[in-house]
Amino acid sequence: PSAALALLCSSAAAVVVWKWLGKRQVQKKMEEARRTRDEGVKKMAKAVQQFREQVPSVETDAILSLPLLELTGRLREGSLSPKTVLYTYLEKALEVTQQTNCLRHFIPECEEQLQEIQQQREKGLLYGIPVSIKEHIGHKGHLSTCGLVQCLGTVVQEDSVLVKVLKRQGAIPFAMTNVPQSLFNYDCSNLIFGQTLNPLNHQKSPGGSSGGEGALIAGGGSILGIGSDIGGSIRLPSSFCGLCGLKPTAKRLSVWCTRLLNVDICSHPTPVLCALGPMARDVDSLALCMKALLCQEMFQLDPTVPPIPFDEEVYSSSAPLRIGYYDTDGYFPLPPCMRRAVRETRGALQAAGHQLVPFSPPRIHYVMTELFLKTFFADGGRAWLDVFTEGIVDPNLKSQVNCCKIPRLGKKLLALILKPLQFLLLLKLENVAMISICRSVKEMWNHHHEIEAYRTEFIAQWRELQLDVVLCPVLGPAFTTGYPGKLLTAISSTMLYNVLNFPAGVVPVSTVTEADEEELKLYQGCCNDPWDRTLKQAVAGAVGLPVAVQCVALPWQEELCLRFMKEVETLSREK
Repeated sequence: PSAALALLCSSAAAVVVWKWLGKRQVQKKMEEARRTRDEGVKKMAKAVQQFREQVPSVETDAILSLPLLELTGRLREGSLSPKTVLYTYLEKALEVTQQTNCLRHFIPECEEQLQEIQQQREKGLLYGIPVSIKEHIGHKGHLSTCGLVQCLGTVVQEDSVLVKVLKRQGAIPFAMTNVPQSLFNYDCSNLIFGQTLNPLNHQKSPGGSSGGEGALIAGGGSILGIGSDIGGSIRLPSSFCGLCGLKPTAKRLSVWCTRLLNVDICSHPTPVLCALGPMARDVDSLALCMKALLCQEMFQLDPTVPPIPFDEEVYSSSAPLRIGYYDTDGYFPLPPCMRRAVRETRGALQAAGHQLVPFSPPRIHYVMTELFLKTFFADGGRAWLDVFTEGIVDPNLKSQVNCCKIPRLGKKLLALILKPLQFLLLLKLENVAMISICRSVKEMWNHHHEIEAYRTEFIAQWRELQLDVVLCPVLGPAFTTGYPGKLLTAISSTMLYNVLNFPAGVVPVSTVTEADEEELKLYQGCCNDPWDRTLKQAVAGAVGLPVAVQCVALPWQEELCLRFMKEVETLSREK
C-alpha cells in the first residue's frame, strides 16, 4: 500500500509539473509575441522619425484630411508622393495604436512595396494608398493568429489573393490590426495582444471582430481597411466607430489564404459563409476599393470568384428606389437612438423622391436560435473548444466556452428545459442554441435545407413587395468594453444578412443626443429581462457617439447596395 501510495503521489506531482511546464511554455510564447510586436513598433517609429528629419515640411493634417478619391487623384498626378503619404499614415497609426492598442503589428515590407509600385508601368486604381488589413488575412512572412496561442508559431507562406490584388492595384499594405480571440466576439480583445479601445471614447469598445480596423480608421491612422464579416464583424465596428463598411455577398471577393477559424471550427461545411469587405470614412472609398478588387487579377488568381466586374452604371444611377424599411426585427429591441436613425433616414429618403414600403423580416427568433447559432455549434462547440490552448480563454468568451463544456447529456436536458421557456417568454437565450446540436448527418443536412428554405421565403417576400433595397437598424451605439461577450444574440440585426448571404452595409447618419440618453432610461426592451437591462447598461453614456443605419440589397448586387448607401450618406450630410 505504501508503495502504491508513493506511486500515486509521484504521478500526481508529475501531472501537476507537466501542466505547469505547459502553461509556462504558453506564457513564454505570448510574451515573445508581444515583444516582437513592440520591437516592430519601435523600428517603425524610428523609420518615421528619420523620414521627418529628411522631409520636415510635410503638411500632415492636410494629407490626413483628404478623402480617398481626392488622395488617389493627387498621387496619380504626382502632386503628392506615395512615400510622403505612407509615412504620414505610419506616423498617425503609431499615435492611434498608442492610444487604442489597435495594431497587431506593422508590415515592414511596406517599404519594399513602395519601391515596387514606383516601377510598375501602369498606376493601379489604388496607386500609393496605404491600406490596413485585419490580422487573419494572410500576408507572406507574418503570423495570422486570430488571437490564439496555438497559431503563434505558424508564419504565412504566401500572400492571400486579396493582398496580391491590392498590391497589383498599387496599394501598400502597411499594418495588420487586432482581433478578438477566435474572431467569435464583437468586442476586440485577446490575451496575447490585449484590449482594443474605441478612439472616440476609450471606455467603449470599437466592436468586432474587425475592431482593430474600426479603431485605426476612426482614429485617422488608416484611410482604407479590409475586414471580414460572418455575423456583423465589418458592420458592427463601422457602427460603433462611425465608419462606412460593406459586407459583400460571400465569394464576391476571394478569401483564399485567409485563416477563417470562425468558420473552420465547425466540423461540417457551413452554410453561413465569411465575407471580406472594405471599411472607410465614406461610401465612395468603399466603391473605389470594390472596383479595384473586382478585376481580372482576382478572377484569375481565384477561379471560384464569379468574374463580375464592378458595375459603375448601377452605382452612379440616380433613379428613384423602392425601399423596404423596418426599425426593429422583433427579436432584440435596439436602443431608442438606433430606431430614431431609421425613422429620420426614412423621412429624408421619402422627401428626396424615393418610395418607402413597410417591411417585416419573417421569423427572426427561429433564424437566430435554429439557423445562425446552431450553424456554428452543430457539434455542441467541441471543435471550437479545441482552439483554446491550455485553457487560455479571454474573459469576454468565458460564458460561451463554459456552456460548450457542459457534457452532452447535460446539454440535452438543458435544451429540453430552456427551449419552451425561450419561446414563452421571448428570452434571448443564446446558450439554448449553443447546447442544441445536430445529432446525426441527416439532421445536419436538414439544417442546411432549412437555411435554404428560409432564404427562399425571404426573397419571395422581398419580390412580392417589389423592393430594390431595404433600410433597417444596426446594433449600436458603441458598447462599454466587456459587454459584447454578455450579449451575443444582440447581433440579430446583422447576422440575419449573413444567414441570407445578402450584401449589407452600414452608414453613420447621426450621433447620440442628450434626449436619446434620457429616453434610454425608459427603455425596457422586449420584456425588461436581464438581457434588456444589460443592453441598457452597455450603451449608456454614449452622448456624441455615432449612430448608424444598415442598407441591404439582394445577392450579387453590391453596386446597388453601395448606391443606396451613398444616397443615405448624402442626405444625412445635407441634414
